[in-house]
Amino acid sequence: MANVRNIAYKVLYRVLFEDAYSAIALNSAVHEENLSGVDVSFLSALVYGVLERKLTLEYIIRQYSSIRIKKIEAKTLIVLYLGMYQLIYMDKVPDSAAVYESVKLCKQLKLYKSSGFVNAVLRNFVRADKQYKLPDQSDRLRYLSVVYSCPESITKEMLDTYGEELTELILKGIIGRPPICVRVNTLKTDTNTLIAELEKQGITAECVPYLSDSLYLSSTGSLDKIPQFRQGHFFVEDAASQLCAEMLNAQPGEKIADVCAAPGGKSLYTAIKMGDRGEVFSYDIHEHKIKLMKDNAKRLGVSSIRTAVRDASSDTALPECQRILCDVPCSGWGILRRKPEIRYKTDTNIDNLPNLQYSILCMSAKYLPIDGVLVYSTCTLRKAENHKVVERFLKEHPDFVGEALELPDGIGHKVTEQPYCLTLLPGVYNTDGFFIAKLRRVRHD
Repeated sequence: MANVRNIAYKVLYRVLFEDAYSAIALNSAVHEENLSGVDVSFLSALVYGVLERKLTLEYIIRQYSSIRIKKIEAKTLIVLYLGMYQLIYMDKVPDSAAVYESVKLCKQLKLYKSSGFVNAVLRNFVRADKQYKLPDQSDRLRYLSVVYSCPESITKEMLDTYGEELTELILKGIIGRPPICVRVNTLKTDTNTLIAELEKQGITAECVPYLSDSLYLSSTGSLDKIPQFRQGHFFVEDAASQLCAEMLNAQPGEKIADVCAAPGGKSLYTAIKMGDRGEVFSYDIHEHKIKLMKDNAKRLGVSSIRTAVRDASSDTALPECQRILCDVPCSGWGILRRKPEIRYKTDTNIDNLPNLQYSILCMSAKYLPIDGVLVYSTCTLRKAENHKVVERFLKEHPDFVGEALELPDGIGHKVTEQPYCLTLLPGVYNTDGFFIAKLRRVRHD
């Protein structure tokens, strides 16, 4: 039987202290250890749970530890995270098992001196009936930061941008695992047929209310074991990302450029929407991501996608296209539920991102003809990377105008913004946090 807690420790150490990405580290561990079923579910719950609740866990550990958090050795601290998370958030794990397995894990890791300390902290917590204090609610910044395990720097910017009510809605929306949202490949099947085929396998499929041919799946198990996935009848893409591709409104026979395309979901959406008639030029700066996009296009039977390595901020010429999608690199604050570790990173060069994003937007716009459409998007919630980049572009490019987004029924603006912009907040439409802006070229400058 797999020692899932030990594997969880290894994954967390890689993510927290070796800068690994949680999804990649977790998937690698699952394959290396040949895990399946309940073990995968338990491992995922432990890893993502600790990452989502790290600051909350630290706040509680401080109340029962005689040693300051910064003085606790990294390996020991991870064991404490795991033990405390099980005690607070995992009702199906008996308290005695959470404590015993944590001490056992210390010994497996040869942390013999730490085993007594871990035992004492966790047992004292259990003896106190697992009681703990949270910051006083009068200090909203501190309170929200601890309760939702989001650093004060991020929480403060959210409060300054969105106010208290929306900020708490956003923070609630980044806790817990995101739904599995997929796009039906209408080149090979239709939505009703796919739903019926999946339900025969015990997979629940529910239509996304504001997007046609899009589904939420549950009880899937491993996706790559589903025949319809292997046969290319659907691909995974969050509803926010699908909505972004929908706003591009690509038409059959057109030429489209997706300048920061990886992992390629928006390119696939666009090609399928066009009936695979036309050309979608999908670029990325990384060679290995180009291979991933090619493999996905092949699996789905999409032939209109043309992939190539290209730096979107460079002046390398684009083919003349009717529409261009700029889904630029960003701080990722809208996808914290997918990559919870992002919130704890301190070397993100976040202040340099708006200039990079603006550069990509300007370089891409150069190759758009009159009446051509450009969609600018990010998966962050920072106005500095969203509205302000678009405002700067329109101010400095009088040959472009904002074009009002035609939003589907059920989707509306939750923040004050121009009709050509849309901010999707986590916790509102069951999507990632996302920003979309639509621009049209009206003349040559």
